[in-house]
Amino acid sequence: MPRRTSTTLHHIEVGEGVPVLALHGWTLDHRVVLGCLEPVFAGLPGYRRLYPDLPGMGRSPAPESVAGSDDLLDAVLDFVDDELGDEPFLLVGESFGGYLARALTRARPERVLGLALVCPVGTAVDRTERVLPPPEVLEDEPGLLDGVDPRVAEEFTEDAVVRTTETLRRFREDVMVGIELADETALARLEGNRRLSLDPEGGAPFTRPTLIVAGRQDSVVGHVDQYALLPHYPRASFAVLDLAGHNLQFERPELFGALVVDWVDRVARHR
Repeated sequence: MPRRTSTTLHHIEVGEGVPVLALHGWTLDHRVVLGCLEPVFAGLPGYRRLYPDLPGMGRSPAPESVAGSDDLLDAVLDFVDDELGDEPFLLVGESFGGYLARALTRARPERVLGLALVCPVGTAVDRTERVLPPPEVLEDEPGLLDGVDPRVAEEFTEDAVVRTTETLRRFREDVMVGIELADETALARLEGNRRLSLDPEGGAPFTRPTLIVAGRQDSVVGHVDQYALLPHYPRASFAVLDLAGHNLQFERPELFGALVVDWVDRVARHR
């Protein structure tokens, strides 16, 4: 099949078996999904996990021809064709990656065995149109940020609902590294074209096992706009977690892991 883009996605691959493709969020890289999924799949043998970096993020280049989200989706479609061929796969999308994952599901409905969305962009792509709760801190460890690099502290506190030594560690390892690697010039070019031409929910409903998990205190994408997705995903479990913001995967790791395990089990039973 002819390639749609001129870019190739850097990716990390772990394990063997049924493919699991995981797409990260805006400005980040593969670590944000690898960091939360690998502890889960360590106890689930038989799955091949693929973690690509989106163009302009991580170690994937974004040439001038990559000008918007349509091009990001094309790059992901090329990656699927190159790495998976005709093989069916499970699909995970985090934040903006959830928006792309829904569009990929519409483009390849027969190939996606199940869809999991973690704090996904909902029906409102433009942040100014989202229904968002005010920023809120529910757990704050005294002295946590003493001596922390100011940029790390600023990025961490912008979204953190649970501020502890552990969540700060996970933020540094899973989130901050991606932020520092991002191609700011490319992202500035892409920023004005974040809405896809293809409506992810514009086709037939997706009737395979789905998980949508949102943070009750998520002030980045919220949890209200995601509720409107449910009619399109009749096999979806929809969970809104308290004490959780946009990084709920490491603010509520045990519950997050249990929900992912349940989703994987439902996909296996459906097959």
